[in-house]
Amino acid sequence: MSVYLHGKSLHVEKIISFSVRHKLIVLLFTAIMVGFGFYSLFNIPIGAVPDITNNQVQVITVSRNLATEEIEQFITYPVELEMANLPGVQEIRSVSKFGLSVVTIVFNDNMGTYLPRQLIAEKIKIASEKIPQGFGTPTMGPITTGLGEIYQYVLDVKPGYESKYSLTDLRTLQDWVVRRQLSGIYGVVEVNTWGGFLKEYEVAITPERLRSMNLTVHDVYRAMQTNNSVAGGGYIEKTNESYFIRGEGLAKSLEDIGNMVVTVRQGVPVLVKDVATVGFGHAIRFGAITANGQGEKVMGQIMMLKDANSGLVIEKVKERIAQIEKTLPEGVFINPIVDRSELIARTTFTITENLVLGCLIVVFVVVLLLGNFRSGLVVASIIPLSLLFALSMMYLFGVDANLMSLGAIDFGIIIDGAVIIVEFIAFQITAQQGKLVGLPKNEIQQVKDKITIGGATKMMQSALFGQLIIVLVFIPILSLSGVEGKMFRPMALTFSFALVGAIIMCFTYVPVVSALFLKPAPEGRQTLSKRLMGWIERLHQPTLLWALNQKKIVLGIAVGMLVGTGILFKNMGGEFVPTLDEGDFVIQPVLKTGTTLSRTIDLITEMEKILQQFPEVDKVVTRIGAAEIPTDPMSMEETDVIIKLKPRKEWTTASDKDELADKFKDALSVLPGIEYEFTQPIEMRFNELITGVRADLAIKIFGEDLSVLASKAKEIERLIRDVEGASDIIVEKVEGLPQMNVKYNRALIAKYGLNVSELNSLVSAGFAGLAAGSIFEEEKRFDLVIRFAPESRSDIENLRNLYVPLPTGGQIPLRELAEIDYAKGPAKISRDDTRRRIVVGINVRGRDLESVVKDVQLLIDQNIKLPTGYTVTYGGQFENLRSARARLMIAVPVALVLIFFMLYFAFNSVKDALMIYSAIPLSAVGGVLLLWIRDMPFSISAGVGFIALFGIAVLNGIVLIEHFKELKHGGLHDMKERIIRGTRERLRPVLLTASAAALGFLPMAISTNAGAEVQRPLATVVIGGLVSATLLTLIVLPVLYALFDSKRIAFNRKPGGKLTMLVLLVLFLVQPAMAQQPRIITLQDALDIAVQNNAGLKSSSISVEQSKALIKTGYSLDRPVVYYNLDENNLPPVGDALRVWGIQQQFTFPTVYGKQRKALEGAYEVQEKQFDMDNRKLAQEVSRAYYEVVYWQHLQRYYISLDSVYNDFARAASRRYQLGETNYLEKLTADTKKQEAQLQVNQTQASIEAAYAALKRWLQTDEPIVISESTLTPVQSDTEGFQNHPGLMYYEQLKQYAEFNSQLEKNKLLPDIHLAYFQGRNAAENDKLYQGINVGLGIPLWYGAQRANIKSAQLNVQRTEQLATDYQSALTTAHERLLRERDKYQQALDFYNTSGKLLADETLITARKSFVSGEINFLQYVQALDQAMQIRMNYLNNLRLYNTTVIELNYLMN
Repeated sequence: MSVYLHGKSLHVEKIISFSVRHKLIVLLFTAIMVGFGFYSLFNIPIGAVPDITNNQVQVITVSRNLATEEIEQFITYPVELEMANLPGVQEIRSVSKFGLSVVTIVFNDNMGTYLPRQLIAEKIKIASEKIPQGFGTPTMGPITTGLGEIYQYVLDVKPGYESKYSLTDLRTLQDWVVRRQLSGIYGVVEVNTWGGFLKEYEVAITPERLRSMNLTVHDVYRAMQTNNSVAGGGYIEKTNESYFIRGEGLAKSLEDIGNMVVTVRQGVPVLVKDVATVGFGHAIRFGAITANGQGEKVMGQIMMLKDANSGLVIEKVKERIAQIEKTLPEGVFINPIVDRSELIARTTFTITENLVLGCLIVVFVVVLLLGNFRSGLVVASIIPLSLLFALSMMYLFGVDANLMSLGAIDFGIIIDGAVIIVEFIAFQITAQQGKLVGLPKNEIQQVKDKITIGGATKMMQSALFGQLIIVLVFIPILSLSGVEGKMFRPMALTFSFALVGAIIMCFTYVPVVSALFLKPAPEGRQTLSKRLMGWIERLHQPTLLWALNQKKIVLGIAVGMLVGTGILFKNMGGEFVPTLDEGDFVIQPVLKTGTTLSRTIDLITEMEKILQQFPEVDKVVTRIGAAEIPTDPMSMEETDVIIKLKPRKEWTTASDKDELADKFKDALSVLPGIEYEFTQPIEMRFNELITGVRADLAIKIFGEDLSVLASKAKEIERLIRDVEGASDIIVEKVEGLPQMNVKYNRALIAKYGLNVSELNSLVSAGFAGLAAGSIFEEEKRFDLVIRFAPESRSDIENLRNLYVPLPTGGQIPLRELAEIDYAKGPAKISRDDTRRRIVVGINVRGRDLESVVKDVQLLIDQNIKLPTGYTVTYGGQFENLRSARARLMIAVPVALVLIFFMLYFAFNSVKDALMIYSAIPLSAVGGVLLLWIRDMPFSISAGVGFIALFGIAVLNGIVLIEHFKELKHGGLHDMKERIIRGTRERLRPVLLTASAAALGFLPMAISTNAGAEVQRPLATVVIGGLVSATLLTLIVLPVLYALFDSKRIAFNRKPGGKLTMLVLLVLFLVQPAMAQQPRIITLQDALDIAVQNNAGLKSSSISVEQSKALIKTGYSLDRPVVYYNLDENNLPPVGDALRVWGIQQQFTFPTVYGKQRKALEGAYEVQEKQFDMDNRKLAQEVSRAYYEVVYWQHLQRYYISLDSVYNDFARAASRRYQLGETNYLEKLTADTKKQEAQLQVNQTQASIEAAYAALKRWLQTDEPIVISESTLTPVQSDTEGFQNHPGLMYYEQLKQYAEFNSQLEKNKLLPDIHLAYFQGRNAAENDKLYQGINVGLGIPLWYGAQRANIKSAQLNVQRTEQLATDYQSALTTAHERLLRERDKYQQALDFYNTSGKLLADETLITARKSFVSGEINFLQYVQALDQAMQIRMNYLNNLRLYNTTVIELNYLMN
């Protein structure tokens, strides 16, 4: 390694030397970095966990009166259909239920937040046109995520005020006071309201009164509409004042509404109050809130904007709430129930505790093993400095501080480089302390500086290399995407930042403070460190000697442990990420489908009272049904019981959450027929938003018939009920919604002259209500609604006896026109990617997720038979686990390959690299073993721990092998002595770096605080792996070195040689390698790459910017002239010349500037249109080149199949010729055909490469690319015309630009304006100062040239008009020509698809059978084969020409 790094050592020495000789500068920059680090610490966004929500947008449509199936047919399906073709869409999910449709569209993360919403906003307009009038309008949900629900509160009433405020009053306060003031806070995207009664002015009609007066509901509705309006009559001017006319016809009270005139009978008005009861009512409710067993409440839910700083937003929300509470009526207060800042505080405490404890442990270990307090402090000072550097980088790069980004920093790893350097410098200063005796103070410092520079330079090479390897292994983690990428990428970035900071400190800060503060250690002093190291050496040396004498046994044990670990790992369970303990519970009771809201409220209140009896429970708040903005679409029987728990130290009933959940379930079992599902608030929201399911494991059954889906789901539920670890098994409720169905008799409707629309409108108005306007109470606005009185809309008989007015007069009950009965209908229809599905949800407790899934899959595969077209898939957290594991299967081998290459480049030896590389599988032994001992399944956290472990594990090997080589170069040739001495001399740094790194993770491994669940597997893997890697490396690595380093060993003669080679091969091959693969692209990818890279298009874009920049020159003025005039022609009496100073400025006529700017703007518009043309041309060329590659790849497939056929026959012909069964001509023909086929394959390969080169000419990228398509298919023809063709737009803009230029030239005939100011002194008047001005006009008397310019500009206008006409004509001609050519090639394709393909296939089959049966000879078979292949080749060629024509037609350019 020293040879490899020798070229760079000079640069390293220069940096270190500069730092040591300029200590003040280094310390000053360190202080600046510290200051910025503290600034970042107080300004960096702080959260609990990374936001892992995918990039999704919800489209919500509320249609209160439609049933589930109608919601799906009329709303959900049109919305899904429009969204399916948007670019970047990964997944579309939807939920349709009574009155509500929620469609969730998941986009690629790289599309950002606002582009998908912009695309959806455009598509919503199109989808709205396909939804019938009055069925609802689709809107987008708020821009928030799974971490968006940062604060929830209940608008509560103090004791003694309960009777003063009703739920309607509290809901009105929430909507019009609290919510309005909370809106507009930084980072708040939505304030959602839940529960209470939405106040309405209600006109409750009595049907009997209507019938008695021969009136209809619509008569009353029209009366209310026409008697509640305002108007303006302009204004009247009178006595110098304007009087504005207002027609105030708005109803302001219940009395005003009651006095509205419905009709006039015999001169007597019939008023609204004569046929209805006017009063206050409330809207039909689909949700409610209860709390603490006290009944209904009103809740507000504050949702945070995506990517906002949650800590800052919550702080501002709390400040605003404190202000709002002062404005609330007496007795009303805001009672918080969910405050995300509490979880942030708990996880922040966990992070702080782990960092502080880790820091203290590492400092203790360093001081203990170094045996030098000053050295320990120098090394320990790197810890806060690297942390502050990491915080600074996090602030600059926008990485939030949370459990994952800061929770996995191990200071033991970070200080490895500093430990090696400081330990060596301290050793050198102690060894050379004799030189320091008797020297003056300044010379002592010079000697220490020299020792520091030499020692730091020598050890920095090894330290730098080891730290670079650790940084390198984090690169694959940065490549992770999806949920695991969002979770672990911040950790990798922060760790890399800290490590880079430590590397910089090792170059600069560490040498400076080492030179300043390190002193020689007293000789002969028996310190604790020396005694400890002496004891360890006494244990290690005999073990090493035994290992060197028993190499086969040692290597056999190593391989045996490796194999055993592999078996153990294979049987180890798996989970996605350990569940974060949020400190709170969410219970989801499963009630009977169709349970009324009032019954649900009663049941939930009973549950809350039961839960309140537990001393662990602080508050219980339940969300029932859907909120006003239904981002979480729940039915009225679906509830979220949110339980806020007290701190763990106050618990008495249970010791952990699983036990407490069981106790809760037992206590709630007194309520019969209810199942319960336990989860946590953030976990539930993440699961639902990411996978569409709230459970850990979702068994999804896809099919069309809801009843079949429901029966199969229940069958699966019964089957898996006894699976260990599968708790909270819940079947999604998709059917059984109670309904009153009205089935119209169309014959009777026609008989009475009615129509279905009128009947539906009457039913809707009478039972659901119809808004007839609004009533204002100052700023508050409430709906004015008409519906039947409660006693007239409470039973099916009310619906049957609803009287319908007839066109001929009179009324008829609805039962005479329709069959009205009770029925059961779909409760909810869920769809994934437009397919109906039902979910069996399972929460896993007490066992790992993967083991549960395996058992469930086995049971379902063996016992469940699905109808044709029905399928089962597995989602939820398991889906995330499967996806993450697939990515780790790439990331881990890439990390391993990177490590190997770094080792190879460092030592320039495969042998040395392999020896050090053996530490990796040996480290995996300890990691897997400690996971197994602690009963932890494999998770993505553990997987990331293994990646980090592999980078750390090789450091010890680097230190040992490097020192062995140094001793050998120093003249120590005895193998055993070199190994024993080298191991003894490097035992301290090896143990120091390994123990510091392992013990630095110790607080994370044993922590039980909030959030420690996620860190625990990662820390466990690293600790176990480092222990095993260190112990085995100190034994196995010297053995391998002893076997491989001696040149006298001949492996073929020495019995152990083959075994050793086999061992190394096993140790290396167990780690899969993966080379870099070229990028697989689609046509859209190719277009995107071309737009990003093509220099021609970039040049066109720059021209646009250049034209835009020139617009500002439209108002440029000539330079002002400052002059001095000495006038001797006009001498005053004293005989002195006049001295005059002045300044003059010339302006063109003001209108010229405006026309000049217009012309420049026109030039900018022309350039923009030119860019559009260039972009279209580029897309055309890329598409043509792309399909050219696909064509040649398809053709090559044909020739390869042909080559295979001719190869077989060439072998057969040769064999038959040898046996004398055929003549030489047949053999010769077969060989010729074989060589022709091979030549064609080679030629098409060359054509493929040429086609790729042509494609790269437009893409202009150095990245290797591959087009996976090898089957040429017809390109879709664009049916749009070319009315908006960019070429036409370009010439249209060119005409405008020419006209602007013509107007500019005409304006230049206007006179120029000259202004001048001067002042001079007259000696005859005692140097009196005289001032003056000049004003003049530059009149264009010689305007012939300008008229020529005007004429030229006018001719240019005519020229551009002719060019535009010619271009349009050429475009039309080309379009017609291409259409004819497309039709011509389409006929050829149609022929092949209808008869040509069948003919070719039959020819091949018949010829093959005839040849085998001997009916035709080989030559006739070849002719038939050629004929069939020619048909296929003709088709492929026609398809190629067809695609070329369609592409030219789609991107028509002339």
